[in-house]
Amino acid sequence: MTTPELQQKILQTIASIPKGKLCTYGKIAELAGLPRYARLVGRTLKNLPPCSKIPWHRVINSQGRISFPEGSDAFLKQQQRLESEGVILSGGKYNLRHYLWNP
Repeated sequence: MTTPELQQKILQTIASIPKGKLCTYGKIAELAGLPRYARLVGRTLKNLPPCSKIPWHRVINSQGRISFPEGSDAFLKQQQRLESEGVILSGGKYNLRHYLWNP
């Protein structure tokens, strides 16, 4: 499979995350049939065009944290989008037991 085909699988998986749920980079890779490709998930999201409808903000790291530097514009944008969906940050982390999407 080529990288664009792998990225398409990743984007389809991310597009499936429902509002109010989160998924980790590694879990996205696993659900896309690409175990151990978590870094490709990150690179794919990094290269999304600004007008993309992919819900990138629902993807966080395995510690339950936003991967952008805390307080950065990107961090605040992701946090705000998640809050608008009812996903609440507590103690700098999201409760994966509560919010993790597991189809």
